[in-house]
Amino acid sequence: MKIFKVGSRPQKRASSDYFYGSVLQDPIIETPEPARVRAIKVSFEPKARTAWHSHPLGQTLFVVSGVGLVGLRNESPKVINVGDTVWIPPGEEHWHGATKNSPMEHIAIQEALDGKVANWLEQVLDDDYYL
Repeated sequence: MKIFKVGSRPQKRASSDYFYGSVLQDPIIETPEPARVRAIKVSFEPKARTAWHSHPLGQTLFVVSGVGLVGLRNESPKVINVGDTVWIPPGEEHWHGATKNSPMEHIAIQEALDGKVANWLEQVLDDDYYL
């Protein structure tokens, strides 16, 4: 067993290669093999969002504050609120982030396959974000 005390792992700014706008990440857990679970708290300022991406084993999002959006290819983004849980199946290209007027914070839970949790793609264009 290992206990991670609050404040013992640093918060970091998300990479602009995979995120747009101001996004902070707080690690929750990255389990050693053979376990595969990865979880992180992600805080998005208004208008901030991920790039398009998919997950080899899917992803679960749990909204803990604010109002957010989650988008799929060729579809209008869906609004997500505090307490909502979103399941994204393996391989489904999507993005998620805050709305233009509200910050949003969620817990992202995914599993690693051969050490990889995401397949990152291009940035989300404003045309897709504002649909």
